[in-house]
Amino acid sequence: MLRKMDVVMKSKKRKAISLFSGAGGMDIGIRQAGFSILAEIEFDEHCCATLMANAERQHSETRVYHADIRTIEPADLLEDLQLEKGQLDLLFGGPPCQSFSLAGKQLGLSDERGPLLFEIVRFAKTIEPKVILLEQVKGLLSSKGCEGRRGEVFEKLLSELEGINYTPKWRVILAADYGVPQLRERLFVIATRGRNGFIFPERTHAPVEECNGLFQYKPYVGIGEVITGLGKPAPKIQGKTIYERPDSHVDVTPERDRERIAQVPEGSYLAAQTHLGEELRRGLSPKDTTKYLRLHRKRPANTLRCGEIFYHPTEDRYLTPREYMRIHGYPDDYILKGPIRSRTGSVRNLDQHRQVANSVPPPLAKVLGQQIKRFLDEQNI
Repeated sequence: MLRKMDVVMKSKKRKAISLFSGAGGMDIGIRQAGFSILAEIEFDEHCCATLMANAERQHSETRVYHADIRTIEPADLLEDLQLEKGQLDLLFGGPPCQSFSLAGKQLGLSDERGPLLFEIVRFAKTIEPKVILLEQVKGLLSSKGCEGRRGEVFEKLLSELEGINYTPKWRVILAADYGVPQLRERLFVIATRGRNGFIFPERTHAPVEECNGLFQYKPYVGIGEVITGLGKPAPKIQGKTIYERPDSHVDVTPERDRERIAQVPEGSYLAAQTHLGEELRRGLSPKDTTKYLRLHRKRPANTLRCGEIFYHPTEDRYLTPREYMRIHGYPDDYILKGPIRSRTGSVRNLDQHRQVANSVPPPLAKVLGQQIKRFLDEQNI
């Protein structure tokens, strides 16, 4: 009889709440891992439109809260969701990373977005989830705090988690190691109540030269495997920031940029084309090895960026939002809402390329979610 009850418990849907949900990349993977997401909280209006459109399409009962997370009381959220303290299986999210990014000014807690990192601790203190999953840039590991010490902010985060009876573990994970065609490194923190017996999943993929040894790794996935079959992208309407096309396969390349893109070989970058004039090279130095990059079909992409869109490997244009989604691992039936920014334009809040680049690749989130669910099931909690 007890064994049958155990089977019933392990087959049930685990419950989760998503903070800083963005376009829902991490949420997709967590759902695929067997969790039911009760609520998604996001401040950006375009991301909220994306979340709501997909919840409606999937007939999901997930509640989307368009709000500044600092204005939400966790106790009110519990009441709204009809949850008791300690019932939630997973609280997860990826707070804004610009304050800690090595590519930015690294203002840490001095940036108004920096303290948002600790909102997940505030929520956890009241909700008491069984597991916390946090995603951040690896720059958090060295971010300076009020005393000016490297790593001080991360130490503070770990201390605050421990102060509410959670034991954290962390690892910097390369998305390509788990089958995502992208060399994206991010820090993941997983904290459990009391003792932490969680074990991070082992990598499944590796560079081709490492695939012939004792470990049976699969070779890294090149972007050519994932961006094919989409057909010709629709042209961007001149002067428009929003183009409603369900698949988001829209070409944002200004005509004057095509000549410049045509001069860059597959897998190379604009600054390396020293035979070109200054006007075409935009004054770049040979050190600018990651700017204006043309991706290579047989290799994973560099980390998708928010400000710069990479060149298509064989066509003289920028990648479309849908190609970004393919590289990130989004399902083809997932809808993006909001503006598609022109290459040289700007829009209010997040455009579609940025929504994808800011998110966690769904396949990586799924792997972590499955490992968390396995941990919860084995602990029978």
